[in-house]
Amino acid sequence: MKHRLALLYPFFAIVLWAGNVIVSRMSAHRIGPEAITFYRLLLAVLLMAPFITLPAWRNRALLWAHLGQFAILGFLAMCLFQSLSYLAAETTSATNMAVFTALIPLLTVVLAALMLGATPTVGMIGGGVMSLVGLVWLVSGGHPDALVQGGMHAGDPLMLIAAIVYALYGVLLKRWALPVPASQSTFMQALCALVIMFPAFLATPAPMRVLDIQTLPLIVYAGGLASVVLPFLWLRGINSLGPGRCAAFMNLLPVLTALGAIALLGEPVRSHHVVGGILALAGVACAELIRWPLRRRPEALA
Repeated sequence: MKHRLALLYPFFAIVLWAGNVIVSRMSAHRIGPEAITFYRLLLAVLLMAPFITLPAWRNRALLWAHLGQFAILGFLAMCLFQSLSYLAAETTSATNMAVFTALIPLLTVVLAALMLGATPTVGMIGGGVMSLVGLVWLVSGGHPDALVQGGMHAGDPLMLIAAIVYALYGVLLKRWALPVPASQSTFMQALCALVIMFPAFLATPAPMRVLDIQTLPLIVYAGGLASVVLPFLWLRGINSLGPGRCAAFMNLLPVLTALGAIALLGEPVRSHHVVGGILALAGVACAELIRWPLRRRPEALA
């Protein structure tokens, strides 16, 4: 029962992430990527501070000992990944962004195998490929050749780098397994990321960092739910399930984003939504249910 409940951590994290994707698309060309990243971090720190500051101060010796790791994790997930995603949204299509995002689970499996010596399961590999096929079908409108004919946009390499960055973040979380409560870890990562982003915020042209009635609601969502609740749930999921299994839920992101766009933006339901969504969901199920190792350990073969 406890194991099944742990599955809710990455699921609800992805639900919030899907909402953040819609927010990111709405913010494109309204506010600079560095500015919205800084504002969301500032709001996140302010929201967490009243609840986390006192416990963090009592735990300051342990937190200080891992400050460098918090800075690296915060830079990867809260600075670099977010800034690259916002920047890519200005120069590439949503279709291409979704496809590169779908690579994160497979990239996580590869990095976990290289850095942690983890043996990927048949379900992870087969489910990852199945989900990727479904996602390509979904975001290409049922015409995968359109992705090739559309060519490469300037933001495509940025999204590839962003996908690698987030996969590395997940693996480092598991490798370091910091002996710190998830709430304090999220707070320290956000605090470090805020300091790192400050010079980039100052370098942003003034018109692209102005807050108004259009950008404020976007920052509230990004800084509250997406920057506080989402990382907390993701951290708990990775600590409970491991980076590979947790990243498999990433395949649900385009599906849930499409559902959100249908509900909030009135986009129609097409056959490729249904087919692609079923394949993506089936891939997640395979990754979760089929746990046979891809290769047996030497002692098992003896």
